[in-house]
Formats: sequence, C-alpha cells, structure tokens
Amino acid sequence: MFVHKRIFIQLLQTVLLISFVVPSQAMERRRDQFTKEPGHYLVPAPISYPGVGDAVALLGVISNVNDSYTDFAGFVIVGDIEGIGAVVTDMHLIDKTLIGEVAMQNLSKVAINNHNGRGMETDKDDYSILEVDDVNTLTARLRGTFYDRMLEVSGLIVKNEYHLASLRDKDGNLILDASGSEASESQFYTIGLQLDWTDDYQDPRQGVRYSVSRWWRDESSAETSEYYQQEHNLTAYIPIGRISTWAFNYFRSDAFVTRTGDTNFATVEQRMGLDCDKPGLTAAQQIQCEQAVNNTIAHNRYGTAASMGGVSRLRSYPEGRYKGAHTIFYGTELRWNVTEEIKPFDIGIARDIRTGVQLAFFWETASVADEKDKLGDIWRDSYGMGLRLVMTSGLVFRAEYATGDEGDNIVMFFNYPWSDF
Repeated sequence: MFVHKRIFIQLLQTVLLISFVVPSQAMERRRDQFTKEPGHYLVPAPISYPGVGDAVALLGVISNVNDSYTDFAGFVIVGDIEGIGAVVTDMHLIDKTLIGEVAMQNLSKVAINNHNGRGMETDKDDYSILEVDDVNTLTARLRGTFYDRMLEVSGLIVKNEYHLASLRDKDGNLILDASGSEASESQFYTIGLQLDWTDDYQDPRQGVRYSVSRWWRDESSAETSEYYQQEHNLTAYIPIGRISTWAFNYFRSDAFVTRTGDTNFATVEQRMGLDCDKPGLTAAQQIQCEQAVNNTIAHNRYGTAASMGGVSRLRSYPEGRYKGAHTIFYGTELRWNVTEEIKPFDIGIARDIRTGVQLAFFWETASVADEKDKLGDIWRDSYGMGLRLVMTSGLVFRAEYATGDEGDNIVMFFNYPWSDF
C-alpha cells in the first residue's frame, strides 16, 4: 500500500508541475461559465446508494427559468429511502457575482449501517442498522464568485433534525424499538474558499482546483459534543488527447472537539431510546445494541470528520462505512470522453443539451482513525469504472461499478465524485 501511495503522490506532483509550468489554456475558460439554455426533466431516476439502499425518485427539474440562471428541482423518492425534497439554485442576487441556493428535504424512512466501532478495523458483516425517520434538513448557501468563477467564497448553514426509530440486525430483523428516543437537532455552519485554475468550472479537463473549508456545529443538547471540521480538497487535471482528462484528488478532513459531549453509557443509551439489557435479547443483539451506543460515545469524545464510502469517495464501500475523527483520501480517475458534441434533445418529459458521453476508470484509497497518530496505519482501496452523460444544465448522470476488499457496489447518482457540497 505504501508503494501505491508513493507512486500516487509522485504522479500528483508531476500533474501539478505540468499544470502550472507548461503553457496552456488552463487559465482561459474554454466556454461561457454562465449559460441560460432552458431545459427541463420529469423522469423516474433509479438511485443506488451503497449502505443506504436502492430507490426510485421522480425527479423534476426546470433549468434557467424565464431567461435567468435560476434552476428549480424537486423529487419524490420511494424504496429503501422515502421522502420529498426541493431545491432552488443559481439565484443571482448580484449578476454573476453573488449567488444564493436553498434546499429542503423531508425523509420519512432512512436506514443507516452501524458498524462495530470506528476506524478501519471493523469486519464487513459486523454491523446493525439504525432506522431513522422524520429527517428534516434545511440548507441555505451564499457564494461570491469572481474572475469567471476562478475564485469563490461561500457560507453555508444546514439545519438538521431526525428521530431514531429502531435498531435492526443486518438482515432487517427488529432488535429494539427506539420510538422513545429524543429527537436529535443540530446546525452546521461552513465557510469556504475555492481557487479554480482550470479550463471549465463544470467539466474541467486541465488545471488545478483547490478548496478549503471549515465546518462547525451548534448542538441543541449540552450532552452532545461541539467540534469543528477542517477540510482540504485538491484536484489536478491533466489533458489526455484533445477532449479527455486524467484527474487526481487529495482530500483531508479533521475534527477538533471544543466541548466533549456525554460519554456515560447509561445516559447515552437512554437518550437513544435503547435498552441493551432488555429481557429477551440474545447475546448477539445485546452486543449490537452496545455497539450503537459506543459509536455515539466515540462521536461525543472525538467528533467525526468526513466519512468514507458511498457515492463520492471509496465507492465500493457503503455510505459511512469508515468513520473517525481524521480522514485522508487519494483518488485518480481517467475520464475518457467518447464524444464531445452539442446535441439538443426534447422528448417532452426531458429537454436539455448533451455535451458529452464519458467513460470513467478510477482507483481510490483512504485511511480513517479517531486518533491522529494512527491515521495511515490501515488503508482500504476501491476501483471500478462507469458511464456518464454530461449536460449543459449542469447535471452529470453517472452509473458506476466499483469493487474492493469487501465486494462490489453499483452506484447510480448525479454529478462528479470528489466535489464539495
């Protein structure tokens, strides 16, 4: 693994050197970064979200409404995930300079894998399922964008609340009803800066993009930890041929606790609405219950950085597979554009302009730990390939197959991986 990491770092350094030193068009955008081409979608969209489940969403999108840059989107989703949501993006409060976004969602059903412990040493099949309901999320963001979107500053507020409904084993069998648990509420705040020295904001093929952000959370309960999260995201792109690119990503996320939350097993267990000593539980069920409580205690003690697994990083693993206070990630992806064409289409329920069909081949590796000096002791790899459709509206439809140490996953989602929110 260390050999792989050294090779990756050497390649990344080479790409950065080429991007900055070799004369190119990287400082010039290859097309207009703000478009007003109208489009719409009202289509069923299959979603495969590793670790959360499979679902079908009825997706409605109206882009560039009334000759503006503003986009509206909404969804109704059924399956392993159930709920509704809506988002308004690219509201230009000051033309091409100050942009607002608002999003909300209400999910009545979500199931999350809860592994035995944090870090990288847990067994693939040693997990239970936390079923949550009444998940309400409200998000608002302002972005200041300058120099043809090559410099952006942003502020984000996320208000989140949910209720733990039950604890189930990995096969979905009920272990404990947690309907008596306290509702969890929190607010996240983020400030961020992005430098984008590439040839295109939406679909870069050459150059370097770097973002740094700080997240911190305001908890409604004094028993829950307060911490801030520092993140760095660096992606370098080197052109392959005329229209394809080879991308390299480095990501680092660290949590720093400013107030330790409740670490007493009995009180944490009570707030979660669980009773690990309830008569009738088997020894295995008691252990799974204790695991769920201990993970919450670890969160209160260390905080939680960005997790690995899911649709963006370490894609062969389920969502939130690896959690801890410190995360480091390396990824590389060959994006081979099979076609580059301006191809409008209008089939009634969908109208847009397709600008490319892309094949992607990727490899990723990551390490997660609660204690900083243990970060990098254990690594997990993921690799695979996928098909993507790139649209003028800004949507990127992707279907991917990923495999790793714990098996395979199918990812069906939107937008490029490795992107910030």
